[in-house]
Amino acid sequence: MKTVIHQLVRRMPWVKRGLEEIAQAEARISRAWAASAHERLMAVQWRLPPQPEHFDHHIDLFWHFLRSRSSIWTERGVFASLALQGGDVLELACGDGFNARNFYSLRSRRVIACDFDATAIRTAHRKNAAPNVTFVLADIRTAMPEGRFENVVWDAAIEHFTPEETQAILANIKRRLTPDGVLAGYTLVERADGRKQLEHHEYEFTGMADLRGVLAPHFRRVTVFETIHPARHNLYFWASDGPLPFDPDWPHAVRKAGETLAAAASGC
Repeated sequence: MKTVIHQLVRRMPWVKRGLEEIAQAEARISRAWAASAHERLMAVQWRLPPQPEHFDHHIDLFWHFLRSRSSIWTERGVFASLALQGGDVLELACGDGFNARNFYSLRSRRVIACDFDATAIRTAHRKNAAPNVTFVLADIRTAMPEGRFENVVWDAAIEHFTPEETQAILANIKRRLTPDGVLAGYTLVERADGRKQLEHHEYEFTGMADLRGVLAPHFRRVTVFETIHPARHNLYFWASDGPLPFDPDWPHAVRKAGETLAAAASGC
């Protein structure tokens, strides 16, 4: 059948044009339908109380990304992926499991992704399953999965814990990391008016120095950097006793001898 179609297209080029128009129309209809459905899902989940503890990132994928043109939702997975070492990954507070499947699983031996919210874990199993990803229902304050991991990811969750809980969790993370293992994560800066970004947040950081101060007692190397979007001021972090992305001894980048990172970034 494939050969017959190829021969037909070669003899009558207009056939391909016609088929492509049909496929484009089908894609437009399905795209509009999917976007509308996920807009309604967003309205139900977030405009009707109570607010959920996790976000379904298929809403971003099928609706909000195209509507807003904002890539903010991809930053977490991209920046955490820079620190992946190809071994075992522990993702804490994984939510719907979108990043575990789509950013971490292909470049890692296995991913254990946990969350205390049973609804989030059900969503993860239903929408973001992968052969080397295991989703676990666990409260990381009392039942963090055991093991040794080259990477731990703690995205969009550190702000959900009190400072005392955060210090205890960081100590447990450190015990689970391999000697050069890397903790990567994301949080956000508090609003100027002091109002919490979400009702579930226990502590929102004042800026990069505030977050660095929380991480520094546990790790010899800490990098905190920010991205600023119209609707949100983000903080990203890497922490380890070994090389971090873009450190001078990080094996996955090169620069001219004697050149500082700032100079390399500016092209000077």
